[in-house]
Parts: sequence; structure tokens; C-alpha cells
Amino acid sequence: MTNPATVLVVDDSATKRYLLVSWLTRAGFTVRQAETGREALEVLPGSGVDLVVLDVKLPDMSGFDVCEKIKTDPAYGALPVVHVSAHAVDVVDRTQGLNRGADAYLVEPIEPDELIATVHAVLRYYSARRRAESLAARMVRLAEATLAINTTATLPALLEAAAAGALEIFGGPVVVLAEGADGEGIAAAGSPPVVREWPLPAEMVATGSLVRTDDVADWAGVDWPEGESVAVATARLRNDRPPIYVAVPASSQNPGFPVLRQLSQTVAAAVEAQRTYDEEHRIAVTLQRSLLQSHLPEVPGIELAMRYEPAAAQTEVGGDFYEITMLDGRLLVAIGDVAGHSLHAATVMAEVRHAVRAYAVEGHPPGEVLRLVNNFMRTVLPTDSATICLLTLEPETGKVRMASAGHLPPLMHTGDGPRFLEPHGPLLGINAPRPGDLEFVLPPGGTLVLYTDGLVERRDADIDVGLAALAHASGTVEPSLDAYCRRLMVQLGGAGQQADDIAIVALRRR
Repeated sequence: MTNPATVLVVDDSATKRYLLVSWLTRAGFTVRQAETGREALEVLPGSGVDLVVLDVKLPDMSGFDVCEKIKTDPAYGALPVVHVSAHAVDVVDRTQGLNRGADAYLVEPIEPDELIATVHAVLRYYSARRRAESLAARMVRLAEATLAINTTATLPALLEAAAAGALEIFGGPVVVLAEGADGEGIAAAGSPPVVREWPLPAEMVATGSLVRTDDVADWAGVDWPEGESVAVATARLRNDRPPIYVAVPASSQNPGFPVLRQLSQTVAAAVEAQRTYDEEHRIAVTLQRSLLQSHLPEVPGIELAMRYEPAAAQTEVGGDFYEITMLDGRLLVAIGDVAGHSLHAATVMAEVRHAVRAYAVEGHPPGEVLRLVNNFMRTVLPTDSATICLLTLEPETGKVRMASAGHLPPLMHTGDGPRFLEPHGPLLGINAPRPGDLEFVLPPGGTLVLYTDGLVERRDADIDVGLAALAHASGTVEPSLDAYCRRLMVQLGGAGQQADDIAIVALRRR
């Protein structure tokens, strides 16, 4: 029976070396030889030696010194060493040899069976140790990969993080495959992994996790090593959910596939959480949009545009709202924000919006509308607060009457450039006196922009920075107000990745 291990025999006695080599060769080992300690140390790097049989008495240095150099070298310090000696046979010698790193100590005369049994025993121990160390190292990398997987925000990023983790753990190439929201397969594949479309296997996968071995032809989208097969872990958490697949080189696996199986389960749980988040986010956005105005009125002489973008990082609905309607020949425009992100915030938002409309229909000016809405909130919603900016515009004359309840200042762009208006007033929900309305005329060609704080507020910067960025972005206003609002969303709002809802209402007097 051929033994795959390679043994280095180090002895300056040609006769003893011949015997040791003969015994080990007949036992199936591949054997290399060295006469001196220095020669042995020069042979070791890159030699593939699995064990050293080392004489204690050498012509250039003692076997104890050679053993100590081997054990303290980071490149091959885990290499097992068996001392053999015909002279250093006392307890003191054997103790010194073991204390300086040897794994076994044989004194002559040595029986062939004793030598072979000792070599086998030491190799078994070191093989088990290497497996344990490899598994421990892989578990550490698995923990790092799990953290990276669970901090991603999208399915493609999740698959890419999982594939990068699998590559770090097992070596390449790798495929991590899941079903996307559109029902098509999406995978991070290759070495390094790249996200791309990938056909889903036409098979039934039971709930749970399992590992199988496939032919490379079944996973032909990447270049597998020559003669390799593919270890494929599948994991499925529920019968009504599609499975995920993790495919890696079969030769890279620990017995029983513990790390691969755990990785597949981690990916399946993360993909399920991502799917649940996406579904909840879609439901929340649908609900939130259903509470908001969907169509703009046609107003002669006035161009209108509106943009609304829910927070990318929130599954719950928010409290941003707007209102644009014609009342008795005047255009009523309102924009506001109820504190919080929750179903309750959305409910309060709907109540405040309808209260604004109701009091405005009665013919009250903006400041009085806000006073009445504030009384309503303090009576019906005493624990809530909101900000709002409200104005009325006479289309023919451009006369504007505006009131604010703690909301961010509107921006007006005219031929003189952009500037912020300063209507003042305490936010809704507070019992405090309110100043009179701000009155001015919007000139022909002038543009008014009302917005919520998601457009200009950032956690890592002062609000003045965001307002300055808005003023700079509004140095010019496109002929199309809709294009202008889209540009503000991209430049200031983070292109759909913002942490808060954004609402923008823009109007221009032709």
C-alpha cells in the first residue's frame, strides 16, 4: 500500500541511513535524505516533507539544534520531528530532545516495526491537528463572511459578499446563486466573483440543506480546475421559497462539508431576510403613495412639478406630504413632514393633510389655516408634531401669501438668482403665538421650490451645508420644472439611496 507522506531522514551514518530509508520505503513512504543539519534545513523549504527522522549526533550541529530551528521557523514550524540516537540515550537526553520540540524519541537498537508505528502515530496526530486548525481558520473566515453578508443592502451585493467569503474560505472559483425578484437567476460567480444572470437549475430541492457533488459540466459558467468536481450546497428555508446554491471545488472541502453547509444556510437566511425586507418596503411605499396626491391640477399661467422619493433605508412609511389644489381661483400649495417613520406617522400625515384642505376650503388665509390645524392637533393628536409650509398664489397677478410652521425655508429663483424666503412660525403641536403671513409677488418666470428635510439634511453635516448645496444647485433652473426636480433628487438626494423621505414641489409663473 502506498503511503502519500514524505519523510526526510537526516543521519551522517550511511549504514544507519540506509536502514532507516529501507524500512520507510518498504512501508510505502516517499523518502528523502540528508547527511548534515545544514543540508536538512536547506532541503525543507518547498520540499513537501511531512515528517523528519532526525539523528541527534550530527557532524555540524546537534539534532537538538536542528529540531529547534525547525520548530521555530514560521514556514514549517508545524513539521513533526522524530529523534533517533545510539549515543544520547539517557533520560536527560530524551528529556532535552522532547523539551526542544521533538514529537518522539527513539533509542537504538530500533526495531523496524517500532519506527514505522511511531511515524504513523505522529503523522496521525499531525494530520488531525492540521484538519482541526484548517477547520478553525475556516470558521473564523466564515464568521467574517457572515458579517459581510448581513451588512449588505441589496441581493446582488449579498451574493457578491457571499461569493467573496467562499473564495476566501475555499479558494476559487465559486458560484453563489439565488432567484431574483423577477424570478430569474442571479449569481456571483468566478474568481474573483462577478454578479451576472445565471440559469436556475431545473430540479426539486427539499426544505433544509444538503451537499452533493456535481460534474463541472453542470456549472460550466466558470473555469474549474482540470479534473475537478464541484461540491454544491443547497439550502431552502421554506417550501414556498426558492433555494440558494453555493458551488465550490470539491477538493477544497473538509470531511462532512461543515463549513460549506453552514455558509449555505447563512446565505439562505440572509436572502430570505432581504426578500422579506424588499416585500415590506414595496408594501410600505405603495401604502404611503396611496395617501398622497397623485395628480397635479392644470393651472393657466402656472407650471407645476412634484417629486416624491421614499427613504431607501426604511421599510416603514414616513410622514412627508404635499398638497396642490385650486380653491376659488387661487392655487393652494402645502408641503409638510410629520415626525417619525411608522404607520402612525403616516396616519397623522393623512389627518393633517386633510385638515389643511378642510380649513383652506373655508376660505381662511394660510396663517389662520395653520392656527386651526394646530388647535386640531393639540386636541386630537396631543403627542404628535409636524412642520408645514403653506401658501396661496393668485395665478394672474403672482401675489403670494405664505405661512410656515417650523418648516425649512422655501427657495425662490428669479432673474436675480436664487434666495431663501424666511416665513417664520412654531411647528404644529406647540401652543405658541404665530406671526403674520409673508406676502410677496412671484414675478413672471420666477420659480418657487418647497421641499422636505430629506433633500438637505445629513447626519454628518450641518443643515446650512445642505441649504447652500440647494442654492448652488438652483443657480440655474431648467426649462422643464420636472427635469429640474429630477436633477435635485440626483444631486442632493443621493439617487434613491437617501436615509429619509424627500418631497419636492416646484411652481413657476409663466
